[in-house]
Amino acid sequence: MSKQHKAGLLIVFITVFIDLLGFGIVLPLLPRYGEHFEANGWTLGLLMAAFSAMQFIFAPIWGRVSDKVGRRPILILGLTGSTVFYALFGLATSLGNTGQLLGLGTLTWLFISRIGAGIAGATIPTAQAYIADVTGKKDRAKGMALIGAAFGIGFTFGPLLGAAFVSSEVGGPPSAAPGYVASVLSGIALLMAIFVLPESLKADSAASGHGWFNFKAFGNALTRPTIGLVLLTMFLTTFAFAQFESTLSLLTGKMGLADQSNFYVFAYIGLILTISQGFLVRRLVPKIGEYRMSLIGAALMMAGLWLIGLAGQNESRALLYCVLPIAVVGFSALNPSLQSLLSLGTPDNEQGGMLGLGQSMSALARILGPIAGIVLFKGSVALGIEADSMRPYFWAAALMLVGMGMILPLKNKDSRAIEEPQDA
Repeated sequence: MSKQHKAGLLIVFITVFIDLLGFGIVLPLLPRYGEHFEANGWTLGLLMAAFSAMQFIFAPIWGRVSDKVGRRPILILGLTGSTVFYALFGLATSLGNTGQLLGLGTLTWLFISRIGAGIAGATIPTAQAYIADVTGKKDRAKGMALIGAAFGIGFTFGPLLGAAFVSSEVGGPPSAAPGYVASVLSGIALLMAIFVLPESLKADSAASGHGWFNFKAFGNALTRPTIGLVLLTMFLTTFAFAQFESTLSLLTGKMGLADQSNFYVFAYIGLILTISQGFLVRRLVPKIGEYRMSLIGAALMMAGLWLIGLAGQNESRALLYCVLPIAVVGFSALNPSLQSLLSLGTPDNEQGGMLGLGQSMSALARILGPIAGIVLFKGSVALGIEADSMRPYFWAAALMLVGMGMILPLKNKDSRAIEEPQDA
């Protein structure tokens, strides 16, 4: 790998990290802010899903466009959108329960800000494609883990920054400051991308297919044995994790944690993500391969999610802190391994589009997962579902058992299987 490519990887890591700082500031607040502004179970679930719904639509679009025009312009476009819509989130929060802007109430503006941020945040597969451009097949999983490490560090320091701007008292009023802080941080990442980030796409690289969005891409991808199975596994496992992720703030609220303390829980999760993806996964994947790492990750997620439900049943904060790392480390091992398997099974001229499809599958899971999780947590009169705050975690654990079964046929599909014959 050239010095320029190494520098590009570092800059992509830094820009994604800074952008994820903003995401890490907003995410822990969103379920509680939605409840404060009187969103019912369905509305709150839709608010949580709005970001991912836009990623589902736009991730493959940005990925395919980046295959044509380059990675750098798309990353700049996404960071510009993040800067604008995080600021709008802060403005919407400042309106209060009865305030209006241009005739629209706070909850409507929260939806608009999350939809816009979702469109902007759909450029993550473009960052993954950037990594695919500058890494060899053997180092692909290690490169993809950089994105996971950026997420982890962003989720560590984002919540810690957010904690400085919210109430330390249970039931304290929402603050607009986190949205504005997230906007400023995304603006810094934008400036770095504009002035420092080099282009990674080779001039002679011909994009596969035509148009911005290939409506046949999902069907074609699913018919490829390995690719289709990886995409379906990504959906199922992300759906399970999204149930946990979207209801955690509500669970900590049930345990009596204020907004500030809730931020510290998310910072704790971010620290675990950072250590596991930045150190453990990057070092272990080349030795054991993506297949074994995926299987280990799925098993850990299954055990961790079940134990989180048990901690909630007993309302034990100590047990919750002890078992959170099991589920988070499992997801940290599983996610980049599946992304690497997807990339390894894809031709070089389809990397952006196919990784965009992978992001779309994850985004679809993050649309449906929060809705299912919050409805299971809070109940639904229309569906005849009684509230059971622990049900999302036990159901998610059961789904991970299915996920393990879906991973088993992927044996011998990882980078070790590709490289070893060449060394023979």
